[in-house]
Amino acid sequence: MRILVVNVNTTEAMTEAIGRQAAAVAAPGTEIIPLTPLFGADSVEGNYESYLAAVAVMETVRSYDGPFDAVIQAGYGEHGREGLQELLDVPVVDITEAAASTAQFLGHKYSVVTTLDRTVPLIEDRLKLAGLFDRCASVRASGLGVLELEQDHDATVKAIVAESILAVERDKAEVICLGCGGMAGLNERVVEHTGVPVVDGVAAAVTIAESLVRMGLSTSKVRTFAPPRPKTFKNWPPATGPLLGA
Repeated sequence: MRILVVNVNTTEAMTEAIGRQAAAVAAPGTEIIPLTPLFGADSVEGNYESYLAAVAVMETVRSYDGPFDAVIQAGYGEHGREGLQELLDVPVVDITEAAASTAQFLGHKYSVVTTLDRTVPLIEDRLKLAGLFDRCASVRASGLGVLELEQDHDATVKAIVAESILAVERDKAEVICLGCGGMAGLNERVVEHTGVPVVDGVAAAVTIAESLVRMGLSTSKVRTFAPPRPKTFKNWPPATGPLLGA
């Protein structure tokens, strides 16, 4: 089984970290292929960057030259999963939805601990769209930018743990979801300080994708995610321009 795990930003170090986390939970015989978008921002922390990332992820997957059995979109609260489902005939799993759906098996309410406060509405909207918001106790921001997650490990852990404790004690969450692909690998530290299950979206997405492939299931194509109709696209993909760094 081969699974593409696509980072939503262009930071290679983050792609590598996401790939390591995915490979750590993958079953024997599952090959993880980490991919970095062909264009876009070095971190995705708002609507403009998210919509750009959605296009970049779709184009990166479309241009991948090789077979694959499933795709994971490794961005928390980002746009684009629906477009991938239209384009592909293999399962597509978003880490936001994978984490939340997994958390619901583990406790009555879950909370998401993410990066900047401005990303909270994006995550809430994604959870609402997926029908997963009713059991969300809160979405809390650590105040860290995405790229800061790699700069000072101790400060990162401290900020995420602090918000996780508040989610459990004040919001009555019984499960914590790590709300950024860059938080991969912090599970044990958060468990240590909160005593509740902690779900990493990348790990959850891998196991869900593997299960769908093994069961021979993929996206329904009869209506919502039917393949795009044949169209003539004007100036797409652009041969030159800021998107491709020209």
